[in-house]
Amino acid sequence: MLELTFQLKALGAFVALVLAGNVLRGKLRSRSRLPLPPGPPGHWLFGNPLPRVNQTQQFAEWINTYGPIISLRVGPGTVMVIIGRHQESNDLMEKEGGVLADRPRAVAAGEILSRGLYMILAPAGEQFRRLRKAAHTHLQAKAADSYAPIQMDTARDVILDILDNPKGHQAAARRYAASVMLRIMYGKSTPTTTNAPEIIVMHKMLKRFLMVMQPGAFLVDRYPILKYVPGYTTELEEWRREESQVFHDHVDRVSRELATGKASPSFARHLLENQSSHKLSDDEMAYLAGSLFGAGLDTTAVAIMSVVMASACYPKAQEKVQEQLDIVVGRDRAPTFDDYNSLPQIEAFILECLRWRPVTPLGFAHRASADIVYKGMLIPEGAIVFGNHWAISRDPSVYPNPEQFDPERWLNSEGKIRDDIKFPSFGFGRRVCPGQHIANRSVFITAALLLWSFKITQDPENPIDEMGFVDGMIAHPKPFSVRFQPRFGDEASLRNVMAKYGEGL
Repeated sequence: MLELTFQLKALGAFVALVLAGNVLRGKLRSRSRLPLPPGPPGHWLFGNPLPRVNQTQQFAEWINTYGPIISLRVGPGTVMVIIGRHQESNDLMEKEGGVLADRPRAVAAGEILSRGLYMILAPAGEQFRRLRKAAHTHLQAKAADSYAPIQMDTARDVILDILDNPKGHQAAARRYAASVMLRIMYGKSTPTTTNAPEIIVMHKMLKRFLMVMQPGAFLVDRYPILKYVPGYTTELEEWRREESQVFHDHVDRVSRELATGKASPSFARHLLENQSSHKLSDDEMAYLAGSLFGAGLDTTAVAIMSVVMASACYPKAQEKVQEQLDIVVGRDRAPTFDDYNSLPQIEAFILECLRWRPVTPLGFAHRASADIVYKGMLIPEGAIVFGNHWAISRDPSVYPNPEQFDPERWLNSEGKIRDDIKFPSFGFGRRVCPGQHIANRSVFITAALLLWSFKITQDPENPIDEMGFVDGMIAHPKPFSVRFQPRFGDEASLRNVMAKYGEGL
């Protein structure tokens, strides 16, 4: 009887909340006579159902139908705005960056799974500034330069991994990302395999986080009252305890090494040595290092896989990169970071890969902290705002023939990288990814070494599905086959070059 009474009360509260939200929405609209951005019609009570699969592409189709900015009703009094064109994303996500620096309330991922400790979900304010400042010390451009030996050593290992097992090229990319991030975040030596327990558990937790972050994945994000329903949060709470334990274990290991004078330089060591100046709690330190590790673990690997896929699918574009590599680098040595400014073809190739198959196709949610009036439309205070990377990447006014893979679009008449077009691979405004400098350098050195070492071709028996990506917040390529042919000499010659690679650094 008590359980029935509770359920009836919960149902009543739910209906009241929905109705109150609709009333509130009406008041918001009446506060300004400007309309919301257009969008698909929704239910009068429940708003717009969010797509369960191919979400980003469905949003992009709505943008093609209704205009460069669309709106949806996704909960009581809550509006979701999706921006899908380059100019509009620049005008709003960048120029209105201060108003859109906030994050929306994330009940499942923020309040239950992490208890407000993820920097990526932190609302604009004092905590976010502390976390961002602490992260900046080890992730800014100057600091990223110091990681060159780590990145070059690990990129060399990618070449050796592929020589040993060409079919495992995706595992080699994952190993690269895991190795670099373990060294940078925790000073831990390179794992010999992606089957290392710490890597397996991190990938498992990351998969959970990305699933929870998917818009509409948990009904509690639309109707927060559900988190008070007994048993509703049990699984999320179990995930939180496991995640917290793993993050704290990593930092605790560094702390023990620091006490014995054996700690290698790392981000975690820096946080421990400067905890008071950064004003971070133990939990904040553990989650800051852990979440940055997880972010770099996944996105960098996916970007490297996209480079390999595009190389196999577009041999003429690959050949242009290799022609320049042969002129600048030659055959007696392999490329290094010192060659970066002399290799615009490879930079253009990478930029096109990130546009062609965006790593985070939907992007991450922002929150409008005040009303924004734009082109006769109202983006109301409290709106959830996405810059849809996939739709932006298909903007024909900026990227002509957007479905065509064309690195030349990034080069000017002098063969240098254009400075008049960009793509928001790392997000927008004050929420741009703090690890972008490390990520860019990782993708560059790995791509340069791969394309210097190998001619990459499709496997005729297993043609590549260019749309073979897992639907989600991060677009993971599904397993695909390619062939790697050493470009200079035989396998033994390439191994000899790799054995000397990075000497003197």
